[in-house]
Amino acid sequence: MHNERRQLINKCIQKKGEVKIKELEEMFPDVSSMTLRRDLNHLEEEGHIVRTWGGAKSIKHLSEHREENYSSRETENINAKVKIAKKAVKLIDTGRSIFLDSGTTVMCLAEIIPDKSYSIITSGPNIGMEIIKKHNPSITLIGGQLSRNNISISGPNSLDFIKGINVDIAFLAASGFSLESGFTCGDFNECELKKHIINKARKVIMLMDLSKIDKNLPFTFATLKDIDILITENQPAEEIIKVAEENGVKIL
Repeated sequence: MHNERRQLINKCIQKKGEVKIKELEEMFPDVSSMTLRRDLNHLEEEGHIVRTWGGAKSIKHLSEHREENYSSRETENINAKVKIAKKAVKLIDTGRSIFLDSGTTVMCLAEIIPDKSYSIITSGPNIGMEIIKKHNPSITLIGGQLSRNNISISGPNSLDFIKGINVDIAFLAASGFSLESGFTCGDFNECELKKHIINKARKVIMLMDLSKIDKNLPFTFATLKDIDILITENQPAEEIIKVAEENGVKIL
């Protein structure tokens, strides 16, 4: 019976985009509020919805606010991304497990990584293909679902894979940032992947050009307190510098 009810709840959320607990209580008057909340938790674990205050939203609905596709972003702010990559490459060291995120800024980093014995894990197939042109780095691609928009791998299989690896330094990228919402991206699965990497990494380095500031996407995966270093092409606003210093974040 509960499976049938959950299917009906999911169908309703996918159709409307969002529902509140109060609406579900009206739909299922004989079911307790606690049971309905458990149903929503189950649907969230299966990747159909994301819980919100007092209800839930459809992942598909949220993903309508998608980022521009990779090819559109590849040439945007290229000078800033190259400048960021040149700063970041100085922080890569041999003898460590290094995670490289997907994205165009990280691609700029991949292109200039020296041909040394690095142990690199990445969620970007194109990042891996760029680095494998060199002779000495070892490359590990995580498994999972491939996003056409970001050319990134994420999803439940990716999270299971990450549980079994160690990460010394993680180089992550954000699609948006604000002091209110933190670092954001436009894909729920990618958001969850980034969260798991942050939890595994001993040091987290965020690569982000200043055009991303005050741009919010649906999913927050980190705030300034979750990272160690923020690399931008130029100094951000004083307000951001102040909050970064309060959280022990170094800005390069």
